[in-house]
Amino acid sequence: MPTQTESTQPAQDDFYARLRGKLGVSRIRSERDVVALIEKRLPARAIRALMRGGFSSGEIYNLIVARRTLAHRLAKHQDLSTEESDRAVRVAWVASLAEEVFAESDRAWRWLRKPKRQFRGRSPIDLLATGAGARIVEELLIQIDDGMAA
Repeated sequence: MPTQTESTQPAQDDFYARLRGKLGVSRIRSERDVVALIEKRLPARAIRALMRGGFSSGEIYNLIVARRTLAHRLAKHQDLSTEESDRAVRVAWVASLAEEVFAESDRAWRWLRKPKRQFRGRSPIDLLATGAGARIVEELLIQIDDGMAA
């Protein structure tokens, strides 16, 4: 789970409200709540909330859960696996942070999808496929927020 230092963390209430909206849940007020949510496993309908929150279906299938697996989970009213829940929270976390940093959803999503030189021509959203990649994207967002990067 990504961590942020106290001095660089966006206003917690706003950030967690944005994260709750991205995941379609109502019980996130701290990082401990995030961990508990992952361990409990997200309902598959959280994927629909992520799509409403800005992710394309292709991004969901590449970053979180395969199309057929998601269709099966939705049809059977099953929760996501712990690993899928972790990936869903990871992408929602970084997208929420980007929206906080850029203060406009459209600007944040353009930034997330645009290839970057420092990522060897890959977009930040592509790096969200791994925890290590997500930490790199998060760090760059924190630097942008602090005025240290463009």
